Amino acid sequence: MPELTHRRRLLVLAICCMSLLIVSLDNTVLNVALPSMRRELRTDVAGMQWTIDAYTLVLASLLMLAGSTADRIGRRKVFLTGLAVFTTGSVLCSLAPSLEALVAFRMVQAVGGSMLNPVAMSIITNTFTEPRARARAIGVWGGVVGISMAAGPLVGGVLTDSVGWRSIFWLNLPVGLLALFLTFRYVPESRAPRPRRVDPVGQLLVMVLLGSLTYAIIETDPVFAAVAVVALLALLRYEPRRTEPLIDLRFFRSAPFSGATVVAVSAFAALSGFLFVNTLYLQDVRGLSALDAGLYMLPMAALTFVCAPLSGRLVGSRGPRLPLLVAGVTMTASGVLFAAFEAETSTPLLFTGYVLFGLGFGMVNAPITDTAVSGMPRAQAGVAAAVASTSRQIGQTLGVAVVGAVLAAGVSPDAHATGFVAASRPAWWVIAGCGLSVLLVGAATSGAWARGTAERTARRLEAPETAPATH
Repeated sequence: MPELTHRRRLLVLAICCMSLLIVSLDNTVLNVALPSMRRELRTDVAGMQWTIDAYTLVLASLLMLAGSTADRIGRRKVFLTGLAVFTTGSVLCSLAPSLEALVAFRMVQAVGGSMLNPVAMSIITNTFTEPRARARAIGVWGGVVGISMAAGPLVGGVLTDSVGWRSIFWLNLPVGLLALFLTFRYVPESRAPRPRRVDPVGQLLVMVLLGSLTYAIIETDPVFAAVAVVALLALLRYEPRRTEPLIDLRFFRSAPFSGATVVAVSAFAALSGFLFVNTLYLQDVRGLSALDAGLYMLPMAALTFVCAPLSGRLVGSRGPRLPLLVAGVTMTASGVLFAAFEAETSTPLLFTGYVLFGLGFGMVNAPITDTAVSGMPRAQAGVAAAVASTSRQIGQTLGVAVVGAVLAAGVSPDAHATGFVAASRPAWWVIAGCGLSVLLVGAATSGAWARGTAERTARRLEAPETAPATH
């Protein structure tokens, strides 16, 4: 890719952030609209879980394929395709006549979304090659998540209360069309000098693993749990035998990369569970409107918005360790406030929990992404970024599945509001446990020993690229 001017690089960053905005905004807007959707579509907690998990599940299944495909045929080309498919899926979601149709159209959205975030991150990585500039760019990228969290509940609340929940999907149309035009005009094409081959068997095993695991949790089906275990064992046995696997297991010899994967799953499981529980609690138990529920969650969104770029600067100047430790402590403290001290019963405690969680989540995103891609060869940027993005989506899928299953088990249909607070206690302990995982894994994989494993792994990964191809 030719050297770009500073102004052009910033424009490329802005365009990539637009794709993240519509994908992130879509999820935060949807959470606020869940109670309205449940009433109109006449479904239960499990139905609401599927409106979220159908999207995150397909997204997680296809992200690595999208990342490697973009490295092979061109990142801009795949990015443009993703924008077109995601925007079309959004329009279809707004027209869905039933829960089943909505779930299907959410899957169409996810096919497009799988071509956006990892590919955009790969474009950013190849545009900002200097480590500090890349860390700052990633901080801005993380700040967009804060914007979506701040704007999503408010915009979703206004639209849901005034026009109806279908209008939340209309938001993606103007942003998606503008991003399409700007990408076509200003984003240069790039691809890996030695792209990897397609791995259809590995791709199928990943889809079976994630799909069966999610179904097993939401529907409490032991048969699908067994299928997930078999798919995992098959994946671990098959992938190391391929010269160019879908998931290069050598990546995980790097402690920071492995840590970033676990932290991403834990942090985003906590986030999705947090939003799922709070949205239902504020509207079903406290009786707030969608707009008022969005306003209640503003402290969390505001802290995420403020802390994300700060975290990016800290990663650029001091490394990922401090942001990870702060994130782990504050996210754990937030979960414990609700689990052990019933923060819902006291408005000051409620807002304290929101502030702590927003601070922690704002701090965690930049070190995840920077750690995942910084030690990898640039030619593998698409795949490395896709693994990090996949970990985020797996976390979101599992968070909604597990927390929703806990709630569904404890709340009877005829006493939803009265039994909700008691039923949510185990869910909050799950969220607190996710925060503790961020703390412990972040601390263990961000020191000198961990950096040494990253350097050794990078050398192993670069070796095949300089050697002549064997086939």
